[in-house]
Amino acid sequence: MQLGIVGMPMVGKSTIFELLTENTGKGSVPGKANTAMARVPDYRIDRLSDYYKPKKTTYAQLEVVDIPGLVPGGEKAASVFLDAVRQADALLLVIKAFANSPNEQVDPVEDIETLNYELLLADLDLIEKRIKRIEENKKKKQLEKERSLLDKLKYLLENEKHLSTVELDETEQEIMKTYQFLTNKPILICVNIAESQIMEKNYPGRDELLDYLQEHGLKMVEVSAEIEKEIAELDSEEKKPFMQELGLEQTGMVRIAKSVYESLGLISFITSGEDEVKAWTINNGTPARVAAGKIHSDIERGFIRAEVIKYEDFEQLGSINAVKEKGLFKLEGKEYLVEDGDLINFRFNV
Repeated sequence: MQLGIVGMPMVGKSTIFELLTENTGKGSVPGKANTAMARVPDYRIDRLSDYYKPKKTTYAQLEVVDIPGLVPGGEKAASVFLDAVRQADALLLVIKAFANSPNEQVDPVEDIETLNYELLLADLDLIEKRIKRIEENKKKKQLEKERSLLDKLKYLLENEKHLSTVELDETEQEIMKTYQFLTNKPILICVNIAESQIMEKNYPGRDELLDYLQEHGLKMVEVSAEIEKEIAELDSEEKKPFMQELGLEQTGMVRIAKSVYESLGLISFITSGEDEVKAWTINNGTPARVAAGKIHSDIERGFIRAEVIKYEDFEQLGSINAVKEKGLFKLEGKEYLVEDGDLINFRFNV
């Protein structure tokens, strides 16, 4: 899964990218999309690693792309921006809530709407071109269902609504899969705030922003990129008191990674032992047999049973043996829907 980080120039977007991907100091190429992998922090993996002391610990990962900042009116830059956005599965829209100079105007809602406008226009352009091709097609009667859907989507866009808000029947859903609409992607708003604004829990335009997000069904995470850089440079013993002083329970990077993971409908199951503790990424609602295929196709093909322990039971009782002694260890069949945090060992025979 790919997360695209978007925003206007000079909003802290590249700093967020470097922090998420632990790519600090390696630099990026201006005007180009830069890509790196980011791990999804998970306290369960941390706890299980402390328990097993494995040779290897592997977290779930997301591919993250730092997309060049959007410059409205710049045709070439806009083309690079839109091409990169089209490839992403979800978008992290970074906006800035503080001014770098006395003359700089700060308006978070306006920044969101500027970016939103570009996405809407790109989708509208795609739809209008496709409608024109359908009208010129000799077999256009066979494309009536698609044409009807495109008319519905065009109406939404003309009324400044994202395509993610439309309700579709099964046939329409299949048609939608053939397109890469930008406004059909999950979007998380990341508000980059100043250090003083963390303590104040306020910044210019915050009330208007909250109203806007509620109206459009969007979620946000507030972070200070500069503070996050400081936290990343501290050792584990220094981090906790520093964050407590700022009133932070989790770093902004943890909150971003978790929110994006959830918005994509992803969960993790865990395999654990002395060799490796590993989080495996699957879609929410995945049956056990299909989940087994994430590890190896042979395990899916020869699936017998899934030995499942709930992480919460392990946490409460303190050991795998204690969970088994309490009878909380379960054998599940191929149709069992894997839940987030399940500790699983697959029995199989090939």
